[in-house]
Amino acid sequence: MSRGSREPDPPEGEPKPVILAVDDDPQVLRAIRRDLRRAYADRYRILTVGSSKEAMRALDQLDERRQEPALFLVDQRMPEITGVQFLVEALARFPGSRRVLLTAYAELETALTGINHSHLDHYLLKPWGPPEELLYPVLDRLLDEWSTGRRPTRRRIEVVGHASSPATRAVRDFLTRNGRPYRLRDPLKAPHDPATGRLLARANGAALPLVALLDGEVLSAPDEGELAERLGRGEASVLPHYECVIVGAGPAGLAAAVYAASDGLRTLVLDAVSPGGQAECAGHIENHLGFPSGLSGRELARRASVQALGLGAELLCPAEVVALRRDDPAKILTLADGSEASAETVLLCPGASYNRLDAPGAERFEGVGLYYGLANTETQACLGLQVFVVGGANTAGLAAIRLAKYAAEVTLLVRGDSLLPKMSPYLVDEIERTPNIVVRLGATVRELLGGERLERIVVHDASTGRLSQEETGFLFLFIGARPHTDWLEDVVERDAHGFVLTGSDLVANGGEVPSEWSLERAPYPLETSVPGVFAAGDARAQSVKRVAAGLGEGSMAAALIQRYRVTG
Repeated sequence: MSRGSREPDPPEGEPKPVILAVDDDPQVLRAIRRDLRRAYADRYRILTVGSSKEAMRALDQLDERRQEPALFLVDQRMPEITGVQFLVEALARFPGSRRVLLTAYAELETALTGINHSHLDHYLLKPWGPPEELLYPVLDRLLDEWSTGRRPTRRRIEVVGHASSPATRAVRDFLTRNGRPYRLRDPLKAPHDPATGRLLARANGAALPLVALLDGEVLSAPDEGELAERLGRGEASVLPHYECVIVGAGPAGLAAAVYAASDGLRTLVLDAVSPGGQAECAGHIENHLGFPSGLSGRELARRASVQALGLGAELLCPAEVVALRRDDPAKILTLADGSEASAETVLLCPGASYNRLDAPGAERFEGVGLYYGLANTETQACLGLQVFVVGGANTAGLAAIRLAKYAAEVTLLVRGDSLLPKMSPYLVDEIERTPNIVVRLGATVRELLGGERLERIVVHDASTGRLSQEETGFLFLFIGARPHTDWLEDVVERDAHGFVLTGSDLVANGGEVPSEWSLERAPYPLETSVPGVFAAGDARAQSVKRVAAGLGEGSMAAALIQRYRVTG
C-alpha cells in the first residue's frame, strides 16, 4: 500500500521527486533501500549511495538536471565527511528538502550537537525497525510538510553574477526569502557554459547581475523594487473591505493571521518583503515550545504562512504600506503602488531594523563585508574564514552559533561585561560549548579598513584601553533596532524612539487617555491611541523582542480584535 506524502503523481513526462539515502555500510544501505522502496517507490525516485563522495556527485547531478529532492536520509559516521556536514551542503543547494540523520546510540551526543548546529528536521537511531513504527511515521510527516510547501523547480530563474558581489547577494537573498527557485551562473565560466554565454550576449554589456525571468525577460542589476514589480506579489486583493488587515508577516503578524482567520474573519496580511521578519535571522530556535530539537526561523514562517492561508487568510508580499488614515468606522491603508485596503480593524506588526554602526568605514563597507542581520547567502560565503559578530542579545548569539557551522572561527564582540541577562542562558551555554566561538567582553568596533571590500577592523578593549587590528572580511552587527513606524507619525502615538504605544502605556504618565481617543472605555491591551487599531511584535513599545513573545502577542491581538468587534 502506498504511504508517504499527499504529493500527487507527477504530470506525465515530469520525473518523480527524489529521496536520497547515504550510508557506507552495505548491509544498512540494503535495509534502507528495501524499506524506502516498499513504502515510497510509487511516488518517489529512490536513490541510495554508499559514500559521501558518491552523494556529492548525486547532488551535482540533481542540481544540473534540475531534479527536486524531497528528502535526504544520511548516516552520521562516514570516512570523508560526516552526515551533518553533507546535510549542510544539501541545505545550501536544496533548502526546501527535508533532512534526516541516521546515527547509532553511541554517537547520539555527537549527533545531537550536530543537529543543534544544523537545519536538520529529525534524527533516527539505528536500527530503526520495525519501520511501520519508527521509520515511516517520521518520513510520512516530513514528506507531507515538503509537499505542502513545494514549489515546482523544473524551471528556475537564472541569475548571472559574481557570487561575492553585494548586488548579486542582494538578488539571491530576495529570491530566497520569497521562495523563488533560481540558478546562479558565473559569468567567468561563459566560454565553457553556452547558456551563460547566451544570457550575456542578450544583455549586450548590461550591468551585472543579470536576472532572467521565467517569461524570458532579462533584468540588469535590479533592485528589490524592480524584482517585486516584475515577479508580482501574488493574488491581488479581491475584497473591497476586510474585517482585519495585518501589516507585517513576522511571528506576531502570522500568529494573528492564523487565529483571526480561524475565527472566521476576512483577513489580509501585507508585508513589504516576505514572511518571517527578524525570525529569518534565527537559524535554529531551540527553545520553541513543542519542538525539542528546535526549528529554523524560516521553517516557522513557512509553516505559519501555509497554516494561515489554509484557514482562509490572504497574504500579499511584497506589499509595502505607506499610510494609514481614519474613515470612521473604517481604517484605510495605502500601499506604495497607490492601491488601498479598507479594514474594520488593523493590527500593526511592521517590525524593526538593526541600528547602524557609527564608525569610520561603516557606510563604505556595508554590503561588502559589513552586514546588519544575517542571510543565508552570507553564511555560505563564510566557509573556513574568520568572522566577527557584534552584539550581546539573543539575535547576536543565534547568529554566532549559526555562523560557527561554516566559519573557522567566530568572535563575538560584546560591549558589556557579561552575556547575561540580555542573552538567554541556553544560548550562553551553547556558545560556551561551541569550540570555534570566542567571546570578547568590553569590546567595540572603532573603525573598518580595506580596499574594495572589508579586510580589517579596529577593536577597542575597554578593560585595557588597547586598540587592536583584526583581519576579517565579515562583520555582522546586531546592536539594537529601530521600528518601521515613520509612516505612522501623526496617526498613532509613539514613544521617543518611534515604538508604538499601546494599552496602559498610553495612560502611564498623565493617567488619562489620549485626547484623540473617542470612546468612554480605556484602550484594550495592545490597542493603540486609535480605537480598533492594535500593535504587536517588535515595533510595539515595551515588547519582549523574542519570537515566542511575538507569537503570543499576535494570538492575543486576534482575541482583542474579536472583543473590539463585539463590544466596541
